[in-house]
Amino acid sequence: MEKSTGEDIVLLFDYYNQGSRDLLASFLNAGMQVKAAVINDDGFLPDNVENVFEYFLGPFYEGQPLYFNQLKVPTYWEISGNNSNGSVHDKSKERGRIFYSEPKNKRQVKVVDWLDDEGKVKASDHYNKYGVCYARTIFNKDEKKVSKSYFDKDGAEIIVENFVTGDIILNYEGVTNIFKNRTEFVVYYLKHKGYNNCRLFFNSLSIPFFVSNALPADENRKCDILFWQETIGGEIPGNMQLILDNKVGRCKRIAVQNSVSYDKLKKLSGAEKIIFKLGYIYPFEKPNLGRKEALICTNTENVEKLKEVVAALPEVKFHVAALTEMSQKLLSHERYDNVIMYPNIKMSTLHTLFVQCDYYLDINHEGEIVNATRQAFIQNQLILAFNETSHGAFYTAPENRFDSKDFRKLIYRLKDLLNDKDKLKKAVESQQKWALTANSDDYDIN
Repeated sequence: MEKSTGEDIVLLFDYYNQGSRDLLASFLNAGMQVKAAVINDDGFLPDNVENVFEYFLGPFYEGQPLYFNQLKVPTYWEISGNNSNGSVHDKSKERGRIFYSEPKNKRQVKVVDWLDDEGKVKASDHYNKYGVCYARTIFNKDEKKVSKSYFDKDGAEIIVENFVTGDIILNYEGVTNIFKNRTEFVVYYLKHKGYNNCRLFFNSLSIPFFVSNALPADENRKCDILFWQETIGGEIPGNMQLILDNKVGRCKRIAVQNSVSYDKLKKLSGAEKIIFKLGYIYPFEKPNLGRKEALICTNTENVEKLKEVVAALPEVKFHVAALTEMSQKLLSHERYDNVIMYPNIKMSTLHTLFVQCDYYLDINHEGEIVNATRQAFIQNQLILAFNETSHGAFYTAPENRFDSKDFRKLIYRLKDLLNDKDKLKKAVESQQKWALTANSDDYDIN
């Protein structure tokens, strides 16, 4: 069992999503020693982040992620895949669906859904970054989850979670423990690790909040903190109201990490002593140098007003990148001298473009590829978007978002910045402010 003091901090996450990653990175960039744990399992977590369930499985042997066509299937079954997902077929009948870890173009297996004769999911196999199937979820005939089993490196069943009753059975070090719910299980994990006296910082009002409330409170210790990264609707969430009303044991403050949510929450609650604004310490990789080059990333031929934008700005070199082949509709824009198309772009080339360009146009429809708006933000590219296509409003300042019917406003905005470095610098600073860029001193939290 590890030892810790009450001043130690544990970041307890429901999921290791972008908000969780940014929060952990901010603490580390501020030079603070923190521990990070995630409740919902994810076999591809970085080495400095621990999963509550996977901790009890013990270490796995060194290995590589499973490439999609390395999946073991019965003889004569066929495995196929693209850069988005894969599938398994027995002649014409689909037997399995393969889901990749990020980035998906590497085609590394994360989950495989196995289908019955009616095409319904009957089980899911979960793989980790060592290429090992460490868990299996069982579904009923209505495709609802029934149970999930977790296995150690030798295939022995260590944990069983019953989704019907909520019970969790843990077989660990020769002892069997039964927990009524996830809250009890996570509390056990924290006590086993010696973390129960640490401060808990969490970004969810579900299990992490319940865990904080289940641990004993001490008036002499510093409080737990909720880091709110979501939007706020017309009313305050019930569990958050408990914090505001001082009806919980350990959590006494709320750090809001979204500009719009902060203003709305402060107005709804009026609890300024409890609520404070705190952004992220971003790892900006380069300054904006004012180059007249813009990047567009897309996985579809539908790039809003692309023809109008490139025709109106001949002084700007536009780089349009895709991870797949491009349609003739999209490739037809190459007739403009200031447009370069990159079908099937290599990741090394794409990274070079993020560094090379100083503008990013978030104007492609459908899904976003390579987390493009975030990458553009980290490279200090000025992001401009249409409201109908925006994928990263969190990173895109309001003055740089336009309705597509007003596309000329986007053109005028870009044209206005091209020859005025002072305006461009202020625009980038406004973008950083909108995304709540913080510094190390901001993370000296009491």
